[in-house]
Amino acid sequence: MTDENKSTNVVWHQGEIGQADREKQAGHKGAVLWFTGLSGSGKSTLADAVEAALYKRGCRTYVLDGDNIRHGLNQNLGFSDEDRTENIRRIGEVTRLFCDAGVIALTAFISPFQSDRDAVRELNGDRFIEVFVNTPIEVCEQRDPKGLYKKARAGEIPEFTGITSPYEAPEAPDIDVRTADQSLEESVQQVVHYLEANGFLSVS
Repeated sequence: MTDENKSTNVVWHQGEIGQADREKQAGHKGAVLWFTGLSGSGKSTLADAVEAALYKRGCRTYVLDGDNIRHGLNQNLGFSDEDRTENIRRIGEVTRLFCDAGVIALTAFISPFQSDRDAVRELNGDRFIEVFVNTPIEVCEQRDPKGLYKKARAGEIPEFTGITSPYEAPEAPDIDVRTADQSLEESVQQVVHYLEANGFLSVS
């Protein structure tokens, strides 16, 4: 992939309805909950559970899952460092649109590189919330819900994060969730409490 911008002579169109209007209608702020962690850490499980909790409160939400996105928008990308960066760049642009729409976007991507996550934070500003699903690789490998670690150890999957490809843990995550030490419900409440404490949600 390349960083070259081939779009020229384009001007951003500003519609009559803005982010503040959409948020007023929704009753909450748009936000990006960026769940990052190793394969098997519990990113998708936690993102789905948080969405369910927010949905019950009447919030407008959408989960962007790594595997699902690679079925369509990013189906032309592999798992090289360059493709992983482009994968996250595209998702960052999508989350910016969701956030502008007043939606709470929840993403579940390994997103192994700090620089890529920082770039998404820069796109979304103070609406970006980095959630580190901080699960030791030993626990992830014991869970191995997709059998990926077993395949990686057998050499069947090249460039597998945590085994043959690096994972850069967040330097200063907004939320540090230890799924090996607390229940799913406790983890959900940790995320929801952050949203309440930082003005994204009204306190129920």
